[in-house]
Amino acid sequence: MKKTATAESPEQLLENLRTLIAEAEETLGASLKEGADDHLNGLRDKLEGAKDTAQNLFVAARKKVSEGAKQADATIRSHPYESLAVALGVGVLLGALLARKSS
Repeated sequence: MKKTATAESPEQLLENLRTLIAEAEETLGASLKEGADDHLNGLRDKLEGAKDTAQNLFVAARKKVSEGAKQADATIRSHPYESLAVALGVGVLLGALLARKSS
């Protein structure tokens, strides 16, 4: 299975997940025999719970990333010269490593 990078937003990913779930339910519903409705309902409940958990985790992660970015911005603004020196050092180090790899 080949992984490809996509530039989808989190909202698009959630919408794609919902579409996939609907298609899976449709496929399963077509092939199920009578009496399997209880089992299908149980699976739906578990899937909804997993979807809610994933959405809650996504919201929490988004909040942490936002807070981290705000904290980084505040640190950079309060120590601009030190931040510039660190960025320069990281750039020199990466440049040296890349130049060394290509040699």
